[in-house]
Amino acid sequence: MRHARDFAVTVLVLGLLGAVAGVLWSMLAPRPPYVMTGQGPFLADPSTQALIAADGWFAVITGALGLACGAVGYSLSRSARPLAVVLGLAGGGLLGAYLALLVGAAVNLAPATITASGRTSSSLFPGPLGLTAHGVMLAWPLLAVGLFFALEGIAGYRDSPLRRPFGGQDPYGPLSDYDISGR
Repeated sequence: MRHARDFAVTVLVLGLLGAVAGVLWSMLAPRPPYVMTGQGPFLADPSTQALIAADGWFAVITGALGLACGAVGYSLSRSARPLAVVLGLAGGGLLGAYLALLVGAAVNLAPATITASGRTSSSLFPGPLGLTAHGVMLAWPLLAVGLFFALEGIAGYRDSPLRRPFGGQDPYGPLSDYDISGR
């Protein structure tokens, strides 16, 4: 029962952080310029870097949150139930990234600086914020779980008796048993 609670709390907290990440992404990521034609809206400048920049900002924001969540999750679960927290980091990271995408696309907080090559700024409008590289949605869960396992591996090695060869004993006995003078 405690495992289920730890999993659910981890997923819920990361989901709430996903909404915050979406608002932050909406504030930082540039929106691509669109122009309205008779057939509907079209990307005004196909060579715009705004689409790539939006993916990059999403990866930076969710990746930083993933690292923070992995470190906090590790420190809070050090005493017991790390499996529930690791699974919560993976599931909550996916949920948080998805909610960040939804909230960031729905909220428009970025300043409207619209430029495109060969277009006047009066016919341009900011387009919707979205992802073109959907693989960046994995930054949050992968970095959270990866950091958790890295910290667990470091702590496991530090506490391991394998770190001290021969159980901490000198395999040849004390140095006083050997004649090091060469006689």
